[in-house]
Amino acid sequence: MTASPNTALVVGAGGVVGGAALEHFASQVGWRMIAASRHPPEERSGLRSVAVDLLDPESCRGALAACRDVTHVFYAAYAKAPDPVKETATNLRMLVNLTDMLEAAAPGLKHIHLVHGQKWYGNHLGPYRTPARENDPRHMPPNFYYDQQDFIENRQHGKDWTWSTVRVQAPLGFSLNSPMNQVLIVGVYGSICRALGIPLHFPGSQGCFDALYQVTDPGLLGRAMHWIATQPQCANQAFNVTNGDQFRWRNLWPRLAAFFGTPMGEVRTRSLVDMMADKGPVWDRIVAEHGLRKHGMDALANWAWGDFIFGSAYDNLSSTVKIRNTGFNDCVDSEEFYVSALESMRSTLVIP
Repeated sequence: MTASPNTALVVGAGGVVGGAALEHFASQVGWRMIAASRHPPEERSGLRSVAVDLLDPESCRGALAACRDVTHVFYAAYAKAPDPVKETATNLRMLVNLTDMLEAAAPGLKHIHLVHGQKWYGNHLGPYRTPARENDPRHMPPNFYYDQQDFIENRQHGKDWTWSTVRVQAPLGFSLNSPMNQVLIVGVYGSICRALGIPLHFPGSQGCFDALYQVTDPGLLGRAMHWIATQPQCANQAFNVTNGDQFRWRNLWPRLAAFFGTPMGEVRTRSLVDMMADKGPVWDRIVAEHGLRKHGMDALANWAWGDFIFGSAYDNLSSTVKIRNTGFNDCVDSEEFYVSALESMRSTLVIP
C-alpha cells in the first residue's frame, strides 16, 4: 500500500528561506506544496498558492479552509515593526492566528517548524558568547523569537503534532523587498562601484573586516529543515544551521573585488544608507545598459541592514554540533558559495 503524501505549507513563501523550502520540497517524492504569503508566487505544477494576511483571523480562516491536507508547516513569515515591543506583539499574533486556524482545519497536522535566526543569541545587541549553542541563556527581552517558541512549545503539550525551530545565520539568495538579504546588498554595491570606476572599499568597521562570520546556503537550509521536521530525534527542539564553516571578510573581499572587476579597496567605514542615498539613478542606468531585470535599487538592497552587517565588529558564530549529532552532516564552503550566489544573480540578470 502506498503511503499518503505529506503536504508542506510554506508560510512566508516569498522570502529567501521560504523559497529555499519550496525549491527543496519540489524535488522530493511524496511531498505536495502550498505556498502562503500576502503575495504568494504563481501556482505551477505541484504547487498551490494561497494569499493570506496572518494578522487577520478571518483571512487565515478563509485561506486555510482549503488546506485540510497540510501535514507540515514551515513558518518563515516576518512582519517589520517600528520597535522591538511592537515587533514582538505583531509577529506573535501572526503565529497564533495561523496555529489557531490550522489546528481546526488540518486534522492530519504532524509538525510545525519555525525559522529563527542568530538574534536569538543577541548578535544584534553586541558581542555575545561564541560559538553560540542552543541551550545558551536568553538575553534581556523583547525578542519575538522567544515569544514564538514559548507559544508553540506550550501549545504543543498534549497534542499529536510536534514542533521544532531552526536558528539560521545569513541565508544567501534572491528575494525582492527582503529586509535581511546581504548578498543582494553586496551585489548592488559592488556593481555600482564598478560602474563608477572606483575600488571595492569595505564600508564597515575594521573590527568587522577581521572578525569571523558565517552564512548559509539556502539549499543546505532546505535539506536541514526537512531533516529536522521529519526525524523523530529532532522533535520539540531547536537547532543551529549554517554552512558549518566560517570566514573573514578580510579574506573574502579580494575575491569579491575580482568578481566585480574592480580594484581591491581599503577599509573605509561609512554608512551605506548615506553613501547610497543618491545612487538610485546610477542603478537605473546600470539596469538599462546591461538589460537587467527591472528591479529598483530599493527593492533589492536594504542599506540599513547592510550597515548592521558591516558594523558588527565581533565574531558571529554558532555551533552546529547538535544537528550533526542527529545525523545531519551537510556542509558548504562559504567563500565558494558567496561567489556562486553572486554568479547566480548575474546569470539571471539581477546584477551585471
